[in-house]
Amino acid sequence: MKMPEVDKNAVRKAQDEIRKMKDKYVAAEKKAMEHVKKNPEKALLLAAGVGAAIGAVTVALLARKK
Repeated sequence: MKMPEVDKNAVRKAQDEIRKMKDKYVAAEKKAMEHVKKNPEKALLLAAGVGAAIGAVTVALLARKK
């Protein structure tokens, strides 16, 4: 079976969008790391809170199945 021709312009646009998304991700990651370095206590408490919330939801869902 022959593969259809790919529009090179569409491929280029898709590659550009992927690059832009990667750049935004890298910038957000750097910003988050800077925030953690400036506020380690807040970052730790936030991580603990998110972990506790995920744990509580998981326990609630597992308890419901029994």
